[in-house]
Amino acid sequence: MSNARRFQLDELTLRPGTYFNPQTEIMIVVDDSPEVDHEIFESGEFDSDEWVLIAEDAPIDESKRDELVERFQLSHGASVDLEPDDDLDDEEDDEEDEEDDELDGVDELELEPE
Repeated sequence: MSNARRFQLDELTLRPGTYFNPQTEIMIVVDDSPEVDHEIFESGEFDSDEWVLIAEDAPIDESKRDELVERFQLSHGASVDLEPDDDLDDEEDDEEDEEDDELDGVDELELEPE
């Protein structure tokens, strides 16, 4: 992962994009397109160096986010899947069902202690 672009936290606010810190496992999305009425912040209630929470929910499409992370992983040599493989789970369930079907009608054997 030698060619991954790295940034310091204070640099993130200067460049829109999606950033991830592998140590803290926190993803930050910087989007400079929204327009917020600045009259709201002109009162003395807000300091210029403070951040204001607009909403608790993340305004990002989860499937798009997962696609971006997967694309990053593929381009940097990682082979980890983000989503579980449903086909494998279905195959395991089918095998268990077949084993259960084979045992239908067979009484359990009771073993006597020695």
